[in-house]
Amino acid sequence: MTFVSALRAVRIASADRRLLATDDPVDVLIEDGRIADIAPTGALRFAGEVLDGGGAWLVPGLWDHHVHTVQWALAAQRVPLADSGSAADAARRMADAGTLGDGRRVGTGYRAVRWADEPSLALLDQATGEIPTYLINADVHSVWLNSAAFRREGFAPVADGLLREQEAFEISRRLNAADPIVADAAVAAAAARAAARGVVGMVDFDMSWNREAWTRRLSAGFDGHRVEFAVYPDDLDRAIAEGLVTGEALSDDPALDPYGLVRMGALKVISDGSLGTRTAACSHGYADDPENHGLLTVPPAALRELLTTATGAGIAAAVHAIGDVALSSALDVFGETGAQGSIEHAQLVRQTDLARFARLGIAASVQPQHAIDDRDAADALWAGQHAIVYPLGSLHRAGIPLRFGSDAPVAPLDPWLAISAAMHRTDDDRPSWHDEERLDVETALAASAHRGTGGEAAIRPGAVADLVLCAEDPATAGPSRLRSMPVAATIVGGRITHDGVGYGG
Repeated sequence: MTFVSALRAVRIASADRRLLATDDPVDVLIEDGRIADIAPTGALRFAGEVLDGGGAWLVPGLWDHHVHTVQWALAAQRVPLADSGSAADAARRMADAGTLGDGRRVGTGYRAVRWADEPSLALLDQATGEIPTYLINADVHSVWLNSAAFRREGFAPVADGLLREQEAFEISRRLNAADPIVADAAVAAAAARAAARGVVGMVDFDMSWNREAWTRRLSAGFDGHRVEFAVYPDDLDRAIAEGLVTGEALSDDPALDPYGLVRMGALKVISDGSLGTRTAACSHGYADDPENHGLLTVPPAALRELLTTATGAGIAAAVHAIGDVALSSALDVFGETGAQGSIEHAQLVRQTDLARFARLGIAASVQPQHAIDDRDAADALWAGQHAIVYPLGSLHRAGIPLRFGSDAPVAPLDPWLAISAAMHRTDDDRPSWHDEERLDVETALAASAHRGTGGEAAIRPGAVADLVLCAEDPATAGPSRLRSMPVAATIVGGRITHDGVGYGG
């Protein structure tokens, strides 16, 4: 990959442009992977490779703060079901699907919450016969299996064919346990696609022992983007025994990780379910099942013990909390334990929790595209909820740091989709959904950079040279153009990881 010593004639599109004395293009000098100077074009002298921006727009490198890496990478090998119109339609598609090398059929991305009919074991069996067949819900909190798949996995079949929550996660773990050579090739290919959208880093929430996986990938030459990898409760003791601490490099061996790309992240705890599976823990019942308030999959006492242990070992916490009951419970535990980290998703938030959310200094790691994808389901199923639905503006106004992500493969890994969704709250001809929750472009860009609006990503001297060169100004691009933003170049620590127009030679 090409190292660049400078960017010539670029326009800064982030809030850092206010620090400049000119609106004209500037030159950005890079030394040792950091921005060394910024000056009007022609004022600096360069040595080495120079990327000529030609007046294009520069933003801080984009992060996805919530990715299930292997599942996202392997999704390219699975049957896409996002546009399936019914359970019967999805079953028919799987009947025509090819089998993977392990003899399974796997589909992904369906949203049963949009269907008029219901999944059933009989329906899927009739369509798919004796080939083990698995359909993963878009939210990953439920999986639809046929009888052959139930037998293969050793689970007792159920009438609707659905496994939910922990059992669904176990099925996903098994499906994701591909041959490491296959999985790592898929991860490398997916990383190249991400770089083409301006991604310089991601938080990996894969449900596996990620230290081993990322050590293996680095040994094979992975250098596509930065990574902060999580551990789950079953591996917490192992992480502590091996001395993993949030923020520390996976390895101090420059031969293994010469660019310092991979670091330890947080303890990931899934404390409730999801809207689509109707298991997010909520104050009020679901509209189509008023007695169902969802469930806390990790009781407060257990969550307290986990966060206390992690905090004592220097490991931050990332707590999945979608419903308002789950979020309130998680905030209680953060306050009691002194843990730091993030609430993942925060899709239903009580007004009364905003102030203490901010006071605790916990980040809200949110996925703006989910609000677009789920707007109809939320309007229908959460009609009786009194909390704020899919807040962004409310969180930001309360002073809560925002971090954007995709939850890939739940939504596509493309930060421009998140930025557009946050700014416009629609991706079709309908008006903005909950217009009061929209964000401005500067906040959306900041939330998409490393550690979000509470982070230090910037375009100024001394900042890490993780940068994205865009063909258009994000501030003036319309919603459709934002979602398809042309990315001319992606730079990680001064290295060009995506060269969209031949700049890198």
